[in-house]
Amino acid sequence: MEDVKIRLLKAGEIECRVGTISENGLSLLLYKDARADQRILDEAFGCFGWKRSHQSIDGRLYCTVEVWDGKKKEWIGKQDVGTAGSAEKEKGQASDSFKRACVCVGIGRELYTAPFIWVPAGKCRIQKNGEKYATPDRFSVKEISYNGNREIAGLKIVNQKGMEVYSMKNPAPLVGEMEPPLKEEWMEEFQKELDRTGVALDAVLKRYGISSEENMTSEIYDRAMRSLKRTKTKAA
Repeated sequence: MEDVKIRLLKAGEIECRVGTISENGLSLLLYKDARADQRILDEAFGCFGWKRSHQSIDGRLYCTVEVWDGKKKEWIGKQDVGTAGSAEKEKGQASDSFKRACVCVGIGRELYTAPFIWVPAGKCRIQKNGEKYATPDRFSVKEISYNGNREIAGLKIVNQKGMEVYSMKNPAPLVGEMEPPLKEEWMEEFQKELDRTGVALDAVLKRYGISSEENMTSEIYDRAMRSLKRTKTKAA
């Protein structure tokens, strides 16, 4: 098993989903699908060299992915838990737990090095439905490249018409290198959500274990914004 090399994801194996959305634009998150996991497991270990199983623990569905180690002559397993979707709860947990277990095996870890992907309103359609914003647009990865550390170094995303909406022109930061500060307009959107919900900045910083806004990474920003978007507007 030590000699097995898990290949990096190809552009067509990566999904784009909307993270946060406002009148000024939207952010995108990168995901892999279960078919890509199955394909890469087949390539790396052979169709008979891996197996999956599911276990219910405390009402939550876990998946264990096992691969055959020819040198040790034994199965090596990795396990993770799934989260329920809004539809087909049980099926969603099964698929999600499988994909998470595959990350433990090493498939798709490079997606964690993705930059903060922001598509301004001028490059996408933003529609308001009540107090919420939505978009009818669909997005896909057209090109992706990696550096020697298996980090994303180049990225191009297009919409359903093939029009480019995002391009990563600069190499991804190396491991241990500080991320550039978040753009001013992103922080303005963050402050608007804090004001709308009445959530204190200190509470957000404490939740994510950072001391100030200057230490907020793009990943923390996106997670915090998604949480704030789900929070009700404070009473007048």
